Amino acid sequence: MRLRAVILELGGYAAASVVALAADMGLLAALTSRLGWYYLPASAVSFTAGGVVAYFLSIRLAFRFRGLANKSVELVSFVALGLVGLLVNSLVMWAAVAHFGLAVITSKACAAVCTFSVNFLLRRQLLFASPRNSTIPMRVTE
Repeated sequence: MRLRAVILELGGYAAASVVALAADMGLLAALTSRLGWYYLPASAVSFTAGGVVAYFLSIRLAFRFRGLANKSVELVSFVALGLVGLLVNSLVMWAAVAHFGLAVITSKACAAVCTFSVNFLLRRQLLFASPRNSTIPMRVTE
């Protein structure tokens, strides 16, 4: 039963991520092509916007258990974990463009695969895993 729940969460997270990625890539294209921004800051801005879209869709489509009662803390934590994803995104974008000569949008697609994996694992384990399904030991306080 646990595997089925993870698969359902992964599917919902994938759907949320596809929409968030579309928002991210659309904004990235607009910032670089239309406004002439350098690709790394544009990628950071578009990634952050996509992260906000991902949060709201993830809590609706993917994750059934919410480990934090305070939704403001949850959003801040979600975004903070997204910073790890942003680091992965930026490193892959930089390597793909600067060292492999790939186009910015192609590089973004490569970065998206890496970022998706890191973000799902971190967010599920640290924010949205029920205590009985988490692989991280939980401390009970009264």
